[in-house]
Amino acid sequence: MKAAGYQVRENDPFDDVPTILQSPREVSPDLNRVQLIWEEMRDTIIEQFPPSPGKVVDIGAYMKAVDDTYVTDAYHSLSIEGYRVSRGLIARVRRGKWSPDADDREEKNALAARGYWQTYKVVRESVRKVLEGKNPGDVLDDDHGDWYRELFAPSVVARILKASDLAGYRDSQVYIGGSKYVPPRKEAVQDLMPCLFDLLRKEKHPAVRVVLGHFMFVYIHPYMDGNGRMGRFLMNVMLAAGGYQWTVLPVNSRDQYMLAQEAASVDQDIGPFANYLGDLMKAQLSGKPKAQDPAN
Repeated sequence: MKAAGYQVRENDPFDDVPTILQSPREVSPDLNRVQLIWEEMRDTIIEQFPPSPGKVVDIGAYMKAVDDTYVTDAYHSLSIEGYRVSRGLIARVRRGKWSPDADDREEKNALAARGYWQTYKVVRESVRKVLEGKNPGDVLDDDHGDWYRELFAPSVVARILKASDLAGYRDSQVYIGGSKYVPPRKEAVQDLMPCLFDLLRKEKHPAVRVVLGHFMFVYIHPYMDGNGRMGRFLMNVMLAAGGYQWTVLPVNSRDQYMLAQEAASVDQDIGPFANYLGDLMKAQLSGKPKAQDPAN
């Protein structure tokens, strides 16, 4: 090569390996936003929510109170979502006195009531787990998929939905009727739900878990339907973890409830929502819950 007029410079390619800069995985802006919102809202919640009554000692008595609340809870939670249910329908469906194959003019309401009962039973076991000392973030992570499947299982039995429709989170964009808020895109949900579980695992203050657990679940809106009911179940599991009583959100304050969530979602103002839930909790603790038993 030298004879041919080329300059030859010998070097070992392994002697001088260039440094390869590896950038970390890109963090979703939605993920950053949820974490920032959580941190910014904590102090407001702690100021407005009543302090925790302390660890539940008599788990049996607590679970009995949860069972005794079922009809009232089902009536108000389903009514908030627009279903037309009564004490009689809730009780009939709870006893299994309804067939999805029957020509029932109340089929839509009966399906929702049956799904609510099936979900209530599995949520009840989640409540027991947190009362026994399990981390509420872990319990939610482990159990929330079962809640959702039970909520809509009667629609699968009735052949309105396929079982595969209940697998995983939503696969398209969702919009909330009457709201300016648009939930995150479907791709972001896969990151945001594990983030929510992790925030709940690490959160030490019970009131923050209650308020932001419910709010953030609906903010993420991981499912095409059922997010409100799921959020209220989540809230009550977090209440149990903090020693608070199971609390029913009354349908007659639905507008206040929705406006408070809108303020938190659109304006990042958690105050109205924390105040709304805090007032309900204070009434519950005083022995005068605001949600009334349904009429027959």
